[in-house]
Amino acid sequence: MSQTWQQPKKFDANMLVIGAGAAGLVSAYIAAAVQAKVILVEKHKMGGDCLNTGCVPSKALIRSAKFLADITRASEFGIKTAQVEFDFAEIMARVQTIVKTVAPHDSIARYTELGVKVINGTAKIISPWQVEITTATDVSIINTRAIVIAAGARPLVPPIIGLQNIPYLTSDTIWGLRVKPKHLLILGGGAIGCELAQAFVRLGIQITQIEQLPRLLAREDHEVSDLIVSKFRREGITVLLEHTAKQFVLEEETKILIAEHHGAEVKIVFDEVLLALGRVANIDGYGVEELGITLSKYKSIPVDEFQATNYPNIYACGDVVGTYQFTHTAAHQAWYATINALFGGWKKFKTDYRVIPMATFTDPEVARVGLNEQAAKQQNIAYEVSNYAMEELDRAITESETQGFIKVLTVPKKDKILGVTIVGQHAGDLIAEFVLAMKYNLGLNKILATIHIYPTRTEANKSVAGVWRRAHQAKILLALVSKYHRWRLG
Repeated sequence: MSQTWQQPKKFDANMLVIGAGAAGLVSAYIAAAVQAKVILVEKHKMGGDCLNTGCVPSKALIRSAKFLADITRASEFGIKTAQVEFDFAEIMARVQTIVKTVAPHDSIARYTELGVKVINGTAKIISPWQVEITTATDVSIINTRAIVIAAGARPLVPPIIGLQNIPYLTSDTIWGLRVKPKHLLILGGGAIGCELAQAFVRLGIQITQIEQLPRLLAREDHEVSDLIVSKFRREGITVLLEHTAKQFVLEEETKILIAEHHGAEVKIVFDEVLLALGRVANIDGYGVEELGITLSKYKSIPVDEFQATNYPNIYACGDVVGTYQFTHTAAHQAWYATINALFGGWKKFKTDYRVIPMATFTDPEVARVGLNEQAAKQQNIAYEVSNYAMEELDRAITESETQGFIKVLTVPKKDKILGVTIVGQHAGDLIAEFVLAMKYNLGLNKILATIHIYPTRTEANKSVAGVWRRAHQAKILLALVSKYHRWRLG
């Protein structure tokens, strides 16, 4: 640590948290719970991206879109006709109503009641122990033993020629739409792009989705990507793979994207464009670079195994770290950052990244924990595969929702789980049993020996364990048992 910094003799707080998103809220909550004096600084909205522009609004929109999609399938459920009328603006307004309903969970009032001092203002780190706070009325300096940076991330805006001349949407701004576009162009084939593409096509919007790579959801195995693309195209989404956005052109009132596909130029006319190309860490304005906090080549804040930066009393967690940009991992990292910041002088805890689940909330959902096949091959890890198709599951059949599968990777000749991929309705819920099993080193035999309620979707988890068991039967023992039973017949 630089010798130019003078450590204060007294402190105003045990810990100061920058950012009131998922990571920051959990950090402040835990610090208050262990009776530390904690200050939480947020310059915009409490709840961060997850509440205001991410998880909550997107899932509210997906639910409305799913209802409309089910109406179009009326005949599959023995209903001759079903009609529905809707107003796009009212659906988007419902999304905001849902956000407002959840907002008290993350409010200043709630966290103040929990014992957290919440300040609405801008934080700038000016020394390892000092943070300058600028509010609407004044500027003050707070001395703090430890700092947790949980400033989050923002949508990536790429340097595409002509983009500055086109009004564009991101996952931050699309929630302000009230007039339904005729043709929405979506750049990006990751989770955000896929979820919103399907939701908006179900609201009667023409969707063109462009992905530079050969597949949507490129981190998933090929059969997952293929299934989702097939479903998207059946629903009317124009999916353009291996297309690279080169230039935006505005010809009078017409908006055009010029893309390149296998060396050829492709022109796409659209009304609105949504950028869903990833997220970049929020570091500007927080004094991070001025202080000399180490940054990665992607301008995120790398941390050590205890969530600490290159300053031992300054920690970072959540999207600003850039490793896993999920709400649940932000909360996970926040626990370690807070406990180590407050009690690291006595004992430190290494962040446990062994079992990290993730989900994409398309229809069908895609959920995964641990390794999939492409990751196992890249890492040269030997594995066996057990597959179970949802079309064999009684509950899926009764609901006419049979699309999808469970794929489990195990250590060869053992029931130890290396990873699980689930595609299907409520995949994000079904994956939890495997997350628990992997965390506590429970194999497929334990899942097979556990009672699962019939008829539920959780039976699929037991069934895939049965697939593994049948493939690993003790053939010699079974032959002896067969002889025994024949002998018993007389």
